[in-house]
Amino acid sequence: MVYRHALLAVLTASAACGGSDYDGPALATEHPRIYLPAHREKLAAALASADPAAMRFKASADRWVAGSEIWGFQGWHAALIGQLTGDPKYCAAAVAAVDEQVRTAQADIARGEAPPVAHDSYLGVGELIGDLALVYDWCFEAVGDRRSAWLGYANQAVWNVWNYENATWGDSQMPWSGWATDDPSNNYHYSFLRATMLLGLAAHDDFTGAGEWVVAFHDELMGDELLPTFEAELAGGGSREGTGYGVAMRTLFELYDLWEGSTGERLATRTGHTRASMLAFMHQTLPTLDRVAPTGDHSRDSEALFFDFHRHYLQELVHLFPDDPLAPRAQALLAASSVPEMENQFMFAYDFLYANPQVTPSSLTGLGTAYHAPGIGALYARSSWEQDATWVNLIAGPYTQSHAHQDQGSIMIYKGGWLAYDPNIDSRSGLRQEVGAHSLVKIVDGDDPVEQRSDTTSKLVALHRGPGWLHAAADLTPAYKGHAAVQKVQRELVYLEPDIVVVYDRVTSRAAGQQVWQLASPASPMISGARATFAANGHTLVVHRIQPATATTTVHSYASDSDFSGGFRLDTTVAGGDQRFLHVLAVDGAVTATTAEADGVTITLASGGTARVRFQRDEIGGSLTLGGTTTTLDADVDSLPE
Repeated sequence: MVYRHALLAVLTASAACGGSDYDGPALATEHPRIYLPAHREKLAAALASADPAAMRFKASADRWVAGSEIWGFQGWHAALIGQLTGDPKYCAAAVAAVDEQVRTAQADIARGEAPPVAHDSYLGVGELIGDLALVYDWCFEAVGDRRSAWLGYANQAVWNVWNYENATWGDSQMPWSGWATDDPSNNYHYSFLRATMLLGLAAHDDFTGAGEWVVAFHDELMGDELLPTFEAELAGGGSREGTGYGVAMRTLFELYDLWEGSTGERLATRTGHTRASMLAFMHQTLPTLDRVAPTGDHSRDSEALFFDFHRHYLQELVHLFPDDPLAPRAQALLAASSVPEMENQFMFAYDFLYANPQVTPSSLTGLGTAYHAPGIGALYARSSWEQDATWVNLIAGPYTQSHAHQDQGSIMIYKGGWLAYDPNIDSRSGLRQEVGAHSLVKIVDGDDPVEQRSDTTSKLVALHRGPGWLHAAADLTPAYKGHAAVQKVQRELVYLEPDIVVVYDRVTSRAAGQQVWQLASPASPMISGARATFAANGHTLVVHRIQPATATTTVHSYASDSDFSGGFRLDTTVAGGDQRFLHVLAVDGAVTATTAEADGVTITLASGGTARVRFQRDEIGGSLTLGGTTTTLDADVDSLPE
C-alpha cells in the first residue's frame, strides 16, 4: 500500500471544512463539536433523574477529581461530567491530566527521546491523543493558552503514525516500523483511527493541518480501506485476530458512534460486518454466559472470562442497532451474563453512555442455535440457549493475523465447563499458537510437526442443518501452504443434538512420517482399548475410536511445559500415508454402543433408537440415518437461519 503522506501533503484544512476533496458531512464549528450536540439532552436527563448508571459514573469521576488513583480513568470522563453539570472542577481536573501528558512529552522530546505516545509502535496513540482531543473539545475554554502546545504535539503524533518512515520528534528523526498502518483488521489500527478521527473533529479549523485528518479518516481510511475491506473479507462479523485481541473492535464500533453523534453520518451500516458482529458475539459466548470462545491469543486473561470489554463490545452494537430484532436478545444476554454491569471504574462511562432503556431484554430462546462466520472461519453450534447446553466449535477459514493460532480444523466442546478445549486456558501466557496446542490432526514429518502457515485460507465446504443435527466439512489442506509432506487434510463432522459429535478425518501425508489425532482437555482421560473417557466440571466426554482399528494411544500432560499449569492431550498416532480417522464423541453417556462400518458407524442412542453416519472415503459427503430418515450429506454450504 502507498503510504498516506503523499496524499495528506496536498490536503488543506479548508478542504476538510467542505472543499471539493472532502465528501463527508458538514462539521460543527462551535465547541463542543464531538458527540454532545446529538446526545447532551439524553445524558443530562439521565444525570438529573439519578439514573443508577449515571450516578455510578459521576461518583467515580468525583473520586478521581478529588485525587483518587483510578487505573485507566481518562480525562474525558471528567470532562463529560463537566459538560453535563456545568461544574468547572471537572474540566479543571481533566485539563490538568492532559496537560501533564503534553508536558511530559515535551520534556522527553527536548531530551531527544520519543514520548510515551510513540511507545509500542504507537499502540497508545488512540487513548492518549483521543483523550486530549475530547478534553480539548469539551473543555475548550479551560484549556486556555495551552491549546497551541496541545494541538502541535497531537498533530505530530498522528502525522508520525501515518508517515512512519519520516517520523520526527523535535529535531530528531525517529522512524518506526509502521506496524498495522495498512491493516484494518489489526487492533493497533483502531487506535490509529481513534487518534486521527478525534483530533480532526476537535480541531479541524483551529490548527493548521488538523482538518486534513478528517479527510484522511473519512475518505481514505474508512471509505477506501476499512469499510470495503470488512465488507469483502469479514462476512459474518468478528475478528481474524480471535476473541482475545478481537474484542478491541469495540473501540472501532465506538468510533462509528462518535462519528455519527458528531456528524449525523452512519458508518456502522456501510458494512454488514457491524450488525453481523452482534450475532457472532452471542454465539461466541458460551452457554454459562461467563466466558467466550478462547480463539487466538489471550494475553490479558488466558481463560477468556467475560469481562467489561466484552460487555462494552455488545453494548456498543445494541446502541448502534437499537431497532434490530437482535438487540433485545443481546440485551438479554448481557443482563444474564456474569457482568450485568461494568465492574471496573474506568469502564463505568460506557454503562452511562449506552444505557438503553428503549431496548427491553427479551429472550435468547428462539434464536438460531448454529452460526457460521466465514470471514473469521468459525462455526458455532449449541443444543439450546439454556445455560446447561452443549456447545461445539469448528475452526476453518482465513489464517492471516499474528494473534491467530495454528488451529485450522480444531474443535472445542463445552457443557457446564470445558470438555475439549484450547489448552491456552491453562497456560500462563495465553499465547501458545502451535498445532500441538489444538484439537486437530497433527502431521509429523521427520521429528517435527508440520506447521500451519499464515496468509492461507482453509474453507468450510459443507454446511447443512436438519432437525436435531448439523453437518459440516472443511478442507484444511491450504493451511499447510503446499508443504511437501501434506497432500490432503479434511475434517468432516456431524453434530447430533444435544450431546454427540461424529468426527471424520481424511489425511494424506508423506508415508515416512506420522499422523496424530489430538484432543485437548482439562481432564486426563481414562483409556480402555479404543475408548477414552474424560471427566470434568461434573460432566463426561467419551471418545470412541472407530477408525483406524489399531493405533498407538498416549496422553500428553501440558504441565510438562512450564508455561502450562494443567491440561492434557489425547494422542492417537498412526503412520503417515493415506489415512482415515473416525471418532464418536459422546457427552454424559449419550451413546450406549457403537458398531463400526466401512467409513461409517451405527450409534445406539441412550435416548432410544440409533443413528447411522457414513462418509465417502475420498470425497466430502456421506449420509445420515436418524429417526428412520436417511439424508444425503453433500458438499454444499447452506445459509443458517438467525
